[in-house]
Amino acid sequence: MEETELCFPKHNSSCGRVVRPYALTIVTYVILSCISLLTGFLNLLVIISISHFKQLHSPTNLLVLSLAVSDFFVGPLMLFQIMLIEGCWLLGDLMCVLYTLYDYIITVTSIGTMVLISIDRYVAICDPLHYSTKVTQKRVQVCVCLWWMCSTLCSCTLLKDNLAHPGRYNTCTGECVIVIEYVAGRVDMFVSFIGPVTVIIVLYMRVFVVAVSQARAMRSHIKSVTVQGSVSIGTKKSEMKAARTLGAVIVVFLICLCPYFCVTLSSQDTLLNQSSAAFVICLFYFNSCLNPVIYAFFYPWFRKCIKLIFTLEILRPGSCKTNIL
Repeated sequence: MEETELCFPKHNSSCGRVVRPYALTIVTYVILSCISLLTGFLNLLVIISISHFKQLHSPTNLLVLSLAVSDFFVGPLMLFQIMLIEGCWLLGDLMCVLYTLYDYIITVTSIGTMVLISIDRYVAICDPLHYSTKVTQKRVQVCVCLWWMCSTLCSCTLLKDNLAHPGRYNTCTGECVIVIEYVAGRVDMFVSFIGPVTVIIVLYMRVFVVAVSQARAMRSHIKSVTVQGSVSIGTKKSEMKAARTLGAVIVVFLICLCPYFCVTLSSQDTLLNQSSAAFVICLFYFNSCLNPVIYAFFYPWFRKCIKLIFTLEILRPGSCKTNIL
């Protein structure tokens, strides 16, 4: 049976704390803490791998790096979320707003990076002849930097009233409640969820159709290709393998993302009490732990990088030029 006691027993205006069996509480804390640490550790491996080895410095991997950076910062978010499981925020009103701002920036950045990955795969599969000219390292760097800056600016604008008056909408001490103006909340919902998800689904449906047709064409002409044609087919296979891998990342991302936004959409206003949505928020955060696992399963180069990192081979002079692919 769940019982309720005060978050701050010495304050008459304190919120109630949800008290669960001690064993269940400990198990929950341990599991979430392990997921948080594992999320940071696995994404750090991705960051080190792509940053260190020059052979991995490609436009696509730069987008994967951006996603890994945003996923890495999800680790601390899960640690903050642990205390909200019991319905109490113990770090003060200002930290509540800063935590939410941090959450918004990472969330919007992750979604935007998924859109960029979808565009990258769309051009690579549907317009391969112009891919090298349309998608360059410099253009991807500019897009990633602009998206991070726009995410920060939009999040600050969305939460400006809460930043100006921390704790303004709390009804009791120990509560972390963020209120967003109705119109701004609906615009944010479209810009940060409905619009990007629509773009991702449309682009990947197109990628899937083209990839299937290319696979059939390659199978039907595999015996009559020249050596030059074989290189071309090998390139197409590589691009489609990357499309499948990143497609798996996007599917898992949407599965973990949708419950979070469904809770927000189903509310009658844009008031979000983070304690009541702890499960769907943790599910969304857990996606950041799954992405490196998908890379390890689909990408041989990532497994090779992990081996070189654990054996400290990356500390040797010239290791950045190691043949990874």
